[in-house]
Amino acid sequence: MYKTFYYLMSRLLNILCLSLLAFSAYAEYPVVTADKELMVPVEGGNVYVRLNGVTHTDSIPVVFIHGGPGGTHNGFVGMTELADERIVIMYDQLDSGKSDHPNDPINWRVERFVESLDAIRKHLKVERWHLVGHSWGSAIALEYTAKYPQHTVSTVLGGTFISTPHWIMDANLLVKAAPQKIQDTLKECESSQPPEAPVCNAAYIKLYSAYYTPVKPNEAIISYEENVGGNGFNPVIYNAMWGPSEFLSTGVLKHYDATHLLTNIDPARTLFMIGQYDSARIDTVQDYLALAPGAELAVVPGGAHGFYDDRPIVTLALLRSWLRRKDAN
Repeated sequence: MYKTFYYLMSRLLNILCLSLLAFSAYAEYPVVTADKELMVPVEGGNVYVRLNGVTHTDSIPVVFIHGGPGGTHNGFVGMTELADERIVIMYDQLDSGKSDHPNDPINWRVERFVESLDAIRKHLKVERWHLVGHSWGSAIALEYTAKYPQHTVSTVLGGTFISTPHWIMDANLLVKAAPQKIQDTLKECESSQPPEAPVCNAAYIKLYSAYYTPVKPNEAIISYEENVGGNGFNPVIYNAMWGPSEFLSTGVLKHYDATHLLTNIDPARTLFMIGQYDSARIDTVQDYLALAPGAELAVVPGGAHGFYDDRPIVTLALLRSWLRRKDAN
């Protein structure tokens, strides 16, 4: 049943995406400065929050949840165009970006990230909102939706990470698809006696370029990240919670698996969203769909894991359509 539903939805989404693909590949997408910025107290410190579209108080807001751990809201800034019809909320998680950086391991618990998100909701006096999680942010979005369904209108699990075992399985397949020389180098880099850092960095860059940043983000996004977006990526929390690379997990999340939560949420309000060349492989995401019959899948043509950056216009169109439909439901 879900396969038939997925096929029909994917055909419709592909028609929309392909009609926009040529334009989106080269367009300079505007980045909108925040209407309002504030620091919100959460367990462990204060987190940076930015809002756009603050006059749309009658519409259902959307909150974007970045990946990492240790990433920032910067990759979402092209989505501020949604503020022409609703409040758009973006934030940096604790120890990330423009938020406080206590770098205290006591804060590195999944449940604390979930409660921090709800603390933002309460501080902003939002009753119900849409969630858009990306990569590690998908795990937070799924956990939040399962715990707070009364506050969740819809959930987007973008660049879907909700299970470390599944992610590592996919990562191993992606490594095996790389040239043998890169495979051999990566194996050495993850051994007890790795080669010098420049050798490993070069191999990782080659692999990352295929699945994470195949095209250069537009200049407006680059400018925002360099001049406005804050302190950037935090390797301390990334290494502690995840590990040394996207392809090896040794941290707090090593055994993390939230796939069981897919049976605890409303699939009709759930969208899986990945890039065509995403490190979140479509085969695995289809397995997730099987656990949530009635959920939808959107594939961003030409997009990799960072499709908000490299295919912003297509991504925006898909999100806008999704949010409008779920507003009505």
